[in-house]
Amino acid sequence: MGITALVMAGGKGTRMQITEEKPLIEICGKPVIEYVLASLKQAKKIDSIIVAVSDCTPKTAELMRQFSVKVFETPGKDYVSDMGYAAKNLKLGVFLAIAADLPLVTSEVLDAIVDRYERCGKPALTVAVPVETKTKLGMSMEYSFKIDDKDVVPAGINVIDGNKRYGDEWLDQDICLLDKEELAVNINTMRELRIAEQLMAKQNKK
Repeated sequence: MGITALVMAGGKGTRMQITEEKPLIEICGKPVIEYVLASLKQAKKIDSIIVAVSDCTPKTAELMRQFSVKVFETPGKDYVSDMGYAAKNLKLGVFLAIAADLPLVTSEVLDAIVDRYERCGKPALTVAVPVETKTKLGMSMEYSFKIDDKDVVPAGINVIDGNKRYGDEWLDQDICLLDKEELAVNINTMRELRIAEQLMAKQNKK
């Protein structure tokens, strides 16, 4: 049986310096969030999708109502707080949280992540990619940490047992390090938007 996917789509996207809502930024003619939804719908391990929006993303909320997904409004405080708010108020069990700006993510990668969570034996799993991979692609980073002496960056995907929280803190977690371009590409700047478009165009030619 699959799990719920929680798409985090309530952020302001202030670094983009554009008026468009971040989840609606178009890549090769389609809003970035639609790529994420398509991969989630194809994933065998996902059986329902909830899109978490906020006052910052009203147009995203409106668009999502055209899709077979549930829309849930969060306070729009920050990514982690909004994820916890949704998990608590929706009474989510095990769920996969994913940022709305990962246009290259595939259903195969998502299924592999859930498989890894099921084997790890811990209540939470954080997906990370090597800093080196982000750097080679020209992607920016706000935060990195070390795993086995390797510098890594959170990919914007977590699998969490929502029943096992203590206050506002997530319990013990495992780290899933995956050196994959499709997890290293998220959209925070106009330069990264161009990089994503180039990579997607290259993939479409294969």
